[in-house]
This record gives sequence, C-alpha cells and structure tokens, in this order.
Amino acid sequence: MKLVSWNVNGLRACVGKGFSDFFEQADADAFCLQETKLQAGQLDFAPEGYHSYWNYAQKKGYSGTAVFLRQEPLEVRYGLDPFLRDEEGRLITAELEPFYLLCLYTPNAQDGLKRLDYRMAWEDAFRAYVAGLQATKPVVICGDLNVAHNEIDLKNPGPNRGNAGFSDEEREKFSRLLEENGLVDSYRSLYPDKAGAYTWWSYRMRARERNAGWRIDYFLASRSLRDQIRSADIYADVFGSDHCPVGLTLDV
Repeated sequence: MKLVSWNVNGLRACVGKGFSDFFEQADADAFCLQETKLQAGQLDFAPEGYHSYWNYAQKKGYSGTAVFLRQEPLEVRYGLDPFLRDEEGRLITAELEPFYLLCLYTPNAQDGLKRLDYRMAWEDAFRAYVAGLQATKPVVICGDLNVAHNEIDLKNPGPNRGNAGFSDEEREKFSRLLEENGLVDSYRSLYPDKAGAYTWWSYRMRARERNAGWRIDYFLASRSLRDQIRSADIYADVFGSDHCPVGLTLDV
C-alpha cells in the first residue's frame, strides 16, 4: 500500500505549479494534504478513482487538510473531539481495514513561541486521541508535524535551538508521542543516520537551493507495523510548495 503526504501551502496555488501531474504520477492508494488554505467550493479537484475528504478551517485561507483514498474507508472523523476543539481543520482520521490513517497538520508555535501553550495542549490531546485509536487497531500518522525531532533533522540546529519547531518543549512532546504511543518514525527506522534529508525550506536566502532545510513532515506508524515498512521516501525534487511530499509503502 502506497501512501503520500504533502503540505501544499495553498492547494489552489500548488495546482498551478504541477500538483495534478505529481498526484497522477505518484499513483498512491492514499494521498494526504495539509495547509490546503481553502473553503468548500473554491476548487474543483475530485480525482477519478478516489474518495475525497476535506476538513476546512473556519478562518478563510488558513490551515485545512484533505485525504484522497482509493478504497472507501470504514469511517471518517474530523478533528480531535472530544479532547480538544479543532476549528482549524487540522486532522482527518480515516479508518481503513488494517489501520487508522491520520492526516495531521500540527499547530505552529509561531515566532517567539507565542502560541506554544496551544501547541502543548494540542500535543497532549492528540496523544490521548491516538491512544484511544490504538486500543482498536494500529495507526499511521502523516503530515506536517511542525517539529524537527533531532539535530540531524535540520541544517542549522545550533542557531535554531529554542525557536518554533526546534524548542525543547516541542521536541519533548514528539518524543513522548513516539514512546508513550509506541510509534516509529518510518524514515528514521530505515535511515537512522542519513543527514541532509529535509522536507521544508524557507523561501528566503535560497534555502532550498542550498538544502538548508528542516525535516518536519513525517509518516509515523505503530510499532506493530514496523516490519511491514517497505520504503519511506522524501520527494525532494518535487516543487510547488515550500514543503516537498513524503511517502510510505507498507506491505499490508
């Protein structure tokens, strides 16, 4: 089963930069999007052969997630209820036969960590939500988790320590998510020491050209699925957003 995830940083803009071509070429069984930045009716994108699910933010032009599935899911849920109210369209959960697929766009702590309190509340609620799902079946979590877990996951860890996406608080919550929920970072499970593997680059100072990036887009999976991971991919040569797509292939 092939899964792809991409923070498109505005789907309408990304469609004008080759998104549809990559979607077709990827030929994924599940394709998940974050930061769609649109409302219902603003874009006519309904790929043939897929079931489409959208979670829109109440605020226009902000956040949002979408999931496209070849196989109709058993159930689809939106948001983090009852743990935390989600008005920003940040989570879609699709129950598939072998596992729950979660398309996640984690809140950014923002400059000066001014939204860190909300980020911490989200992390705690999400961890509890995942634990409830895992009581039934394994989970696969994909998306922009807005954190570089370890120093190997960004080009310049020293100057960025304490900044949004690389604060001690965010990294500790990510570690707890992995440890307490029994999850593996699929990419690091296959490539534990691979440096220079990034999924997001600033638009400033030719960061992508210099590969001065961060790895903040992930596929996490329950440990029971670890032996079924066949590949974990970063499509760094795919443009259209300040993020690149990431992929996971499972033998299920």
